[in-house]
Amino acid sequence: MENFPYEELSLELQTSSGRTLVLADPHIAFELSRGLRVRTKFEKSLAEFIKEKDPDLVIILGDIKEPLGMSRFVKKLLMEFFSEIVEYSIVITKGNHDGKIEEVTKEFKNVNVVSHFLLDDTLFLHGHQNLPEVEFKKAFLGHIHPAISLRIGRNIRKVKCFFKVEDFLILPTINPYIEGFDVREGIKMIPFLKNSSSGEAFLGDGTYIGKVELNRKA
Repeated sequence: MENFPYEELSLELQTSSGRTLVLADPHIAFELSRGLRVRTKFEKSLAEFIKEKDPDLVIILGDIKEPLGMSRFVKKLLMEFFSEIVEYSIVITKGNHDGKIEEVTKEFKNVNVVSHFLLDDTLFLHGHQNLPEVEFKKAFLGHIHPAISLRIGRNIRKVKCFFKVEDFLILPTINPYIEGFDVREGIKMIPFLKNSSSGEAFLGDGTYIGKVELNRKA
């Protein structure tokens, strides 16, 4: 497997279902919309990462695929991906890119596609929709590919981050080829967080970056 920082772009939790691996926004087949002529085989290395972690449960926080539709090529990549991880319980909280995903997942009894998932008072969802009417203590979501700009020496570099707003933790995209969005812009795409005043950013290794003011007026 290529040396991608999957561990720094995902979470491993201990839940009543055992060791639970949580990741967001794989966007399999992203090459189609980005004009790449070389296949990255990202979905194969992601499947290898899951097998190496060997979790009891995998929760994918939506946007398992990039194209909104379901072409023959996209279906082929998804079939290959899910065929590699048939021994694991998979929950997908359906994202806005996941149209017709059931055409593929219906072939795999280990894969469950839901609008949201509640486990041990923790809510898992993609983040593009309104909150479901369920009680929870904390939530994990994706959707906005959070990133923040850091000054490194004389250079300013955009890096992916985990972003916490109150009891909500937003995960970065697990796809190493996809750059994140500035959290100040991305937060506007989450209906129930779009009016938040601030949040806290963390790097994948747990390094605390600091408080980020949101919805700042120019």
